[in-house]
Amino acid sequence: MANNDKNVLRTIKEYVLITLGIIIYTSGWTIFLTPNNMFGGGVSGISAIIQFATGIKMGYTYFVINALLLLISLFIIGPSFGVKTIYAIFLASFCLNIEQTIIPEPFIQDFALSNGKLLCSIIGGSMAGLGIGMSISQGGSSGGTDIIALIVTKYRNISPGKVILLIDVFIIASSLLVPSYTPEGKLLPFVDKFITAVYGMIVVTVCGNMADLYLAGSKQSVQLFILSHHYEEIADMISRDFHRGVTVLDGKGWYTKQEASVLMVITRKTDVNLLLRSIKRIDSEAFLSISSVAGVYGKGFDSIKDKKS
Repeated sequence: MANNDKNVLRTIKEYVLITLGIIIYTSGWTIFLTPNNMFGGGVSGISAIIQFATGIKMGYTYFVINALLLLISLFIIGPSFGVKTIYAIFLASFCLNIEQTIIPEPFIQDFALSNGKLLCSIIGGSMAGLGIGMSISQGGSSGGTDIIALIVTKYRNISPGKVILLIDVFIIASSLLVPSYTPEGKLLPFVDKFITAVYGMIVVTVCGNMADLYLAGSKQSVQLFILSHHYEEIADMISRDFHRGVTVLDGKGWYTKQEASVLMVITRKTDVNLLLRSIKRIDSEAFLSISSVAGVYGKGFDSIKDKKS
């Protein structure tokens, strides 16, 4: 029963973070990017291009395009990913439409438009990247190029942000070939579209790097060396409560010339504070050394991807 409760709480946490990430993602578009006629990248960028050219709200085209990509991803990434992404796509499609209706224009004018396109592109791109990172870290996706990025990273050791960046650059460049109208119905001249495309490059660059930054922080691992007379109790606690492997190394204190046992543990950085408090409760005199590691591959961490075709 305890394990079932933990699984339920873990699932709730994942969906809460995905929901928060999607809201941040769509708010970045609705408040900062779309009012400035910025195209951006990904399926949301394509949807914005269609909205500026035809007046069809982003949410509709966002959903249709993502539905097609989702069918492909279900066969490659698996049903668990698909369930979370279906939820994310429905939520993002809804938010992209409803936020354009409920967010007051004076708020957008004062909070975004009055600050200029450069600042809007940085803030909007940061919010979009943060939302993407939060969604991917919980096994979901906001759809579009995120799905393509996860398919690529399933077989290649390439960061999702870099894959998203390459695809988005192509989308923004192609936007120059499509007519664009302001909300007032005014056709944007090519020069303005070109300048907007430059801002779009800033958006996708900031977005990709923000997604990588969040994912790197959520997956960063550390290595601990623990020296304690209560090493057996500490090792049992780590295995039982944190579900991490523990290696016992034979050591010798050169000053005391006494034999000692040293515990080596690799865990996520997010678990360090709780782990230290648990160790302190067992042995407040324990000696610890903590260092960051560049990469950890194996059970419970990342897997080494082979070069499958």
